[in-house]
Amino acid sequence: MPVWDPQQYSRYASERNRPFFELVARIPVEDPARVADLGCGDGSLTATLADRWPGAAIEGIDSSAEMLDQAPQRPGLSFSVGNINGWRAEKPFDVLVSNAALQWVDGHLELLPHLLDQVSAGGYLAFQVPGNFDAPSHEILAEIRRSPKWRAKLGDSAVRLGSHDPAVYLDKLAQAGCTVDCWETTYLQVLPGPDPVLEWVKGTALRPVLSLLDAAETAEFIDEYGAALRIAYPRRDYGTVFPFRRVFAVARKSS
Repeated sequence: MPVWDPQQYSRYASERNRPFFELVARIPVEDPARVADLGCGDGSLTATLADRWPGAAIEGIDSSAEMLDQAPQRPGLSFSVGNINGWRAEKPFDVLVSNAALQWVDGHLELLPHLLDQVSAGGYLAFQVPGNFDAPSHEILAEIRRSPKWRAKLGDSAVRLGSHDPAVYLDKLAQAGCTVDCWETTYLQVLPGPDPVLEWVKGTALRPVLSLLDAAETAEFIDEYGAALRIAYPRRDYGTVFPFRRVFAVARKSS
């Protein structure tokens, strides 16, 4: 898992948060007793679950203590440090949400049955992940990372990201006995300012890379990567268009 910079990650908060709200809106539960947000980040979106379900006990879990230091404190909310891979609920949750987190877990498709085990009968597992790993932002990053100039320093282990198409998640969850709603959306985000795509990936995919470089190397890598991104995502008079594909799943566990 990457070392997170909460300030950088929140730079495009409104664009990053939109998929979360669209995911939660598709969970057809009126009054759950227990709700978990797995990979909750700074907990700001976890707090909105308390607005949606004010009678629920809501728990946020994240691997980053730096992120959780920013978490809001309010009745009905609790937060704890934990890794998705090894997490196990003390007792099942009625709703388990994971927002833009599973893509950081190698082999997370095989983890889904375990996550369903943390959900009560008739409860819901709902998650969304980026589906843009073949986009120029990621392809360029991988190409530079594997170049002779950077390979010895970064190798192929600097980024461990991945997700699947909606049909793959639907099949896995349906085979586990769930009723499944899967879909995808591509947001054509118009980002303001100079080098906005670079600033975006600094908060996500670029974090593991930068964690392996010293200050001078970081500046050099960013110069090279930023120049390539400016070609792939040209700035228009109205901003820079950044297509952002997301994959969603809402699965109801059998009763």
